[in-house]
Amino acid sequence: MSAVLVRRPGLSRIRATGSPLHLLCLGLVAFVVLAALLAPWVVPQDPNAVDLGNALAGPSAAHPLGVDAAGRDTLSRLLLGARTSLLGPLGVVAFSTVAGIAIGMAAAWRGGWLDSVLSRSTELVFAFPGMLLAILIISVYGEGLLAPVIALAVAYLPYVSRLTRSLVLAERTRPYVSAYQVQGHSAVQICLRHVLPNIAPVVLAQSTINFGYALMDLAGLSFLGLGVPALTPDWGRMVFDGQTAIQHGYPLSAILPCLFIVLTVVAFNVVGERWADRVARRTP
Repeated sequence: MSAVLVRRPGLSRIRATGSPLHLLCLGLVAFVVLAALLAPWVVPQDPNAVDLGNALAGPSAAHPLGVDAAGRDTLSRLLLGARTSLLGPLGVVAFSTVAGIAIGMAAAWRGGWLDSVLSRSTELVFAFPGMLLAILIISVYGEGLLAPVIALAVAYLPYVSRLTRSLVLAERTRPYVSAYQVQGHSAVQICLRHVLPNIAPVVLAQSTINFGYALMDLAGLSFLGLGVPALTPDWGRMVFDGQTAIQHGYPLSAILPCLFIVLTVVAFNVVGERWADRVARRTP
């Protein structure tokens, strides 16, 4: 008598997504995103209200996380800083992903001289550090969020374009592509309607990982005083402003934004890698 194995559909899903680390990082990502969306309505204090008489004060009922060297509420600046700290990486990922998909898809589909030109051009970008490019652009156009976002998007573009190119080259060998070509569908229709949906999960997983790195790079530029303006709440800028507090023995206003940056980057990387792993397992 042979044993009958009964598969439980829900069990594999729980095992695939129920990792405590993954769930913890997913919850942290959700918390940070909600904080960025709802910050203007939930901040307890004006994040730019200066109170020099109360500078570097510790946690209290009015200021649960204390205040910085200018007397500004740390909790309010952390919550509102999530909006700026996430908006910049979102712009980097959006631009680099859209442009990278277009370049990689054109290079793989057309091939020949176009593939060579686009591939060599993206390889040249690899030889130029993104942070150095951002510093050069900021030195020309001044501080702000737009210049470093554009610079880092250009630096991240080759990662997406090379991944897209390899994926599209694999998809071109599939029978469905030949079938649509025989039916008279144009290259644009096949790429946008059929190839792109098949490669989108992998590209989006890579973009999620790029988001974490872009957040870290933009925070580094703000720490150097080259990012957002001085009065704009931003985690990297808060670390820059907290240097004075550290010198006076009050590191809380600098440690907290550092902690938020590290945990957010790790959370996005873990979620992105888990997503990429699940996509790879489902791909035949």
